[in-house]
Amino acid sequence: MAATSDQGFAVPVLPLSSGKPMPRVGLGTASFPHCEDGDQPHVRDAVLRGIDAGYRHFDTAAVYGTERAIGDAAAEAVRAGTLASRDELYITSKLWIADAHPGRVLPALRKTLRNLQMEYVDLYLVHFPVSMKPQEGGAGAILVKEDLVAMDMKGVWEEMEECHRQGLAKAIGVSNFACKKLEYLLSFAQIIPAVNQVEVHLYCRQNKLRAFCREKGIQLCAYSPLGGKGAPWANNSVMESPIIKQIAQDIGKTVAQVGIRAGRLRNPKKLQ
Repeated sequence: MAATSDQGFAVPVLPLSSGKPMPRVGLGTASFPHCEDGDQPHVRDAVLRGIDAGYRHFDTAAVYGTERAIGDAAAEAVRAGTLASRDELYITSKLWIADAHPGRVLPALRKTLRNLQMEYVDLYLVHFPVSMKPQEGGAGAILVKEDLVAMDMKGVWEEMEECHRQGLAKAIGVSNFACKKLEYLLSFAQIIPAVNQVEVHLYCRQNKLRAFCREKGIQLCAYSPLGGKGAPWANNSVMESPIIKQIAQDIGKTVAQVGIRAGRLRNPKKLQ
C-alpha cells in the first residue's frame, strides 16, 4: 500500500492500531541546539521542498521549536495547490518532559495545535519516559539532572488517551521507551501505544525491542537511521562505515540509501 504524490513518488504506508496508515518514510525537523518556536524560514523551506519531493510525513516536537514552521509550510502548500488539504499530511509531534504531568498534557497538545495551525495531529508521542519539573515561560529545553523527576506514567497516559478520545490526536504513542517501560505502560493502558519511536540504525539494531513491539502490536519507528551526527550523542558510524561504503559501492547505491533501506519505518532526524 502506498500514498502517491502528484510528482509520482510513491511512499509506502503501514497500518497502525489506531488512526490512519503512517507513511514509512518521514522527514524529521529536530535541530541542535533546540530553538524557540517562531519564524524559521529554513525549516519552512525544507518542509516545502519535502512536500514537492513527495514527503507526506513530517515529525516535530514541542521542544524542537519547529511546529510553527511546519504549520506555515502546510498552509502555504495548500494555498499553492500542492496539497488539496492538510489531510494529505501525516504530522507527528511530541509531549515534552516538562509537560509530562497530569493536568498539563491536554494544554500542551492544544499549544502544539496552535503552533501547527491545525485541528489535530496524526500521532502524538510521549517524548521520553521521564518528567521534568515544570518550567515557567518555556518548554524547558535545557536538561538539568536535578530537575528530572519520575513520571506519573498512569496519569500522563490517561490524559494522552483523552487527547485521542477528543480527536486532537488521531493516534498516540511513545518515544525512547525500553521494553520494561512499555511493559509497565501496557499493564494499565486502555489504548495501547500505536508507535514507539526510538533510535534505530545499523549500529543500533534494537532487536529485543523490535521483537517486543511486534508481539504487542506496537509499530517501531526509527529515528536517526543514519546515526546521530550533529546531536549531543553524536554517532556517525553508519555514514563512515567502510563496510557499508563497500556494500553501497557494490550495489550502486549511496551509503544513505543503504542505511535507510536497512531500517523499517524511518524518520531522518535532522534538517541537515
